[in-house]
Amino acid sequence: MRKTITVNRQASYEYFIEDKFEAGIVLEGAEVKSLRNGNCNLKDSFCYLTGGDIYIKNMHIAVYDKAGAFNSHDSKRDRKLLLHKSEIARIAGKVNAKGMTVVPLSLYFSDGLVKAEIALCRGKQNYDKKRSIAEKDRKRELEREIKNYG
Repeated sequence: MRKTITVNRQASYEYFIEDKFEAGIVLEGAEVKSLRNGNCNLKDSFCYLTGGDIYIKNMHIAVYDKAGAFNSHDSKRDRKLLLHKSEIARIAGKVNAKGMTVVPLSLYFSDGLVKAEIALCRGKQNYDKKRSIAEKDRKRELEREIKNYG
């Protein structure tokens, strides 16, 4: 069972998504409770590789208001992702060789565990973005015509 917490809608606009991975995240207890309330934002977040590990940067998880004073954390701290070594090696090879980037697409609960869907992405140029917007508009118009036809 999969319950979505948040989705990075800007990622599909800014990047061509090449390959997707599912990763666990190292979190504190108060952060998980805050995620259960839906207090998370993936806008402007990205992943980086350091010493054989992958971290998410700029992911905002709001401070849980009922947590004690000693349980407070930085809401935008770097959080470690849990992946197999072979997946990390594959991601590192593509990022270093092809100039791709790793972006989190969504956060969700899977059997009580918080998982992140990350993707290897290639940046879009402005003309690519305009083309995708025009294509989306054409598709919407076509669906509207089909709906009104019947």
